[in-house]
Amino acid sequence: MNTKFNEIISQKQLVLVDFYADWCGPCKMMSPILQETKTVVKDDVKIIKVNVDQHQDLASEFMVRGVPTLMLFKEGKMLWRQSGVLSKDQLIEIINQHKN
Repeated sequence: MNTKFNEIISQKQLVLVDFYADWCGPCKMMSPILQETKTVVKDDVKIIKVNVDQHQDLASEFMVRGVPTLMLFKEGKMLWRQSGVLSKDQLIEIINQHKN
């Protein structure tokens, strides 16, 4: 997973990573928000979900202490990170700030 994950976040395209857990209530709230965000930003961002229980190595590498934790990457660099639920409008604004 790490090699594939590193390949994905190293792209020129923005990549929004959602670190989540199946048992997490707020994570379940984020799923439809991420889908709505994707319909607005289209190809400006790739959105991937990482289950922290299945990929503890990645969660540990990126010091994910709470879920959901969202991170925005471009060319392997983390541009932004925040824990907790965000609205579609907040996400779109963050993506727009970093897309150039």
